[in-house]
Amino acid sequence: MLSITIDWHWTWWVVVVLVFDITVRVLAIIVIPRNRRPTAAMAWLLAIYFIPIIGILLFLLIGNPRLPRKRRKKQEQINQYIRDTSRGLDFGTLRPNAPEWFRSLVTLNRNLGALPIAGDNGATMIAGYQDSLDAMAEAIRGARSYVHVEFYILQADASTDNFFRALEEVAERGVVVRVLMDHWANRSKPFYKETLRRLDTMGAHWRLMLPVQPLKGKYQRPDLRNHRKLLVVDGAVAFMGSQNVTDSTYNLKKNIKRGLHWVDMMARIDGPVVASVNAVFLSDWYSETDEIVQGIELFDVSAGTGDLDCQVIPSGPGFEFQNNLKLFMGLLFAAQRKIIIVSPYFVPDEGLLLAIQTACQRGIHVELFVSEEGDQAMVYHAQRSYYEALLRSGVKIWMYKRPYILHSKSMSIDDEVAVVGSSNMDMRSFGLNLEMSLLVRGEEFVQQLRAVEDRYREDSRELTLEEWRQQPLRSTVLDNLARLTSALQ
Repeated sequence: MLSITIDWHWTWWVVVVLVFDITVRVLAIIVIPRNRRPTAAMAWLLAIYFIPIIGILLFLLIGNPRLPRKRRKKQEQINQYIRDTSRGLDFGTLRPNAPEWFRSLVTLNRNLGALPIAGDNGATMIAGYQDSLDAMAEAIRGARSYVHVEFYILQADASTDNFFRALEEVAERGVVVRVLMDHWANRSKPFYKETLRRLDTMGAHWRLMLPVQPLKGKYQRPDLRNHRKLLVVDGAVAFMGSQNVTDSTYNLKKNIKRGLHWVDMMARIDGPVVASVNAVFLSDWYSETDEIVQGIELFDVSAGTGDLDCQVIPSGPGFEFQNNLKLFMGLLFAAQRKIIIVSPYFVPDEGLLLAIQTACQRGIHVELFVSEEGDQAMVYHAQRSYYEALLRSGVKIWMYKRPYILHSKSMSIDDEVAVVGSSNMDMRSFGLNLEMSLLVRGEEFVQQLRAVEDRYREDSRELTLEEWRQQPLRSTVLDNLARLTSALQ
């Protein structure tokens, strides 16, 4: 009798497990593919089917690639405000004879939430790591009214001491200093508490971006991050690009032990487009504080030191579409002679990979700069999984030599158009990070960028298809596994 009871209980649990398993699989097929790219949906389904418990937990934790509804509503309000207040305004004189594809691309960006294109701008590329920190410090010291600082990572260390001393000096004479820094990216980094104390001591108004603080009622998917890097001084000059405000080692013991140093670039810009950079900061400030900053005439602009046409394109999970991806795709299909891409984390989706391969097949000269060394294992191996397809298509791949991490992000098209900013060419930057890109039309700027690219080429070695074919089997396996997990969004 006891045996029968035990068997019945065992059979009952088997039935429960089977029903649960089938229910989960059916619901997964219904829920996961909706409004999701096929590759991402397939990756999630594979995870849930093969490792159901872990897969379900991961999906519940990071399965929603969008910001909370309240944050998205704020972004919609901001976008509408910018459209209404900037409609019909004269943002400088645009350069003549713009290609039809360029005008179309500007319209696309505008419809997706970008700021208006502006003429009469000056822009200077700064490729030295410490040089850019010191240039920003110099600009801060000239502030009369306010300084807006927004960086993914912000650390008060020996390398950034001049930057922070500049903030302290202007704050002491009454300049308003507003600071935004990403919460998750900074919370476990060295000098985090020291940085906050220094900001408090100088009297800066600071906030954490996208805080993950459930006990305070602040929570969203923890890997949705604000990855932007920008500085605005008095609405007259701005800096933006790929560099964080930290030492080139990020002060991490593992980086110092390996001798790793980051290589970045920043653009110093002046003219009407500075208002667009400032608008991005003010929108992020409003998102974090619910405060509409008063006393700033956002669109009271004046001509800069050059005649470049510039447009700022914000992107991220607060927008309905992947603005940066559409920008890159438009540029790839518009190129007629040359495409040069610099991206430390290059994990394209199917469309982007197809656009690059198509460019090669159209006879376009395509180069890709990446790092020989990887600082993030999963992304590093996922990126490597695309090398063979790129090499076979005719892409020239330049690997920036160890022990440096090439962290710059740019794309130059032919001889007249370029993009610089914070966005990598990977699925994280397309769908999960808040990013900002600067579209520039002007031969002078592209020549500056070409000079930086030439310097990178001198410090790189070319990866050939013959060399790649010698990769050991274990590397191929790791690369392919990482490629599958990269689609989990």
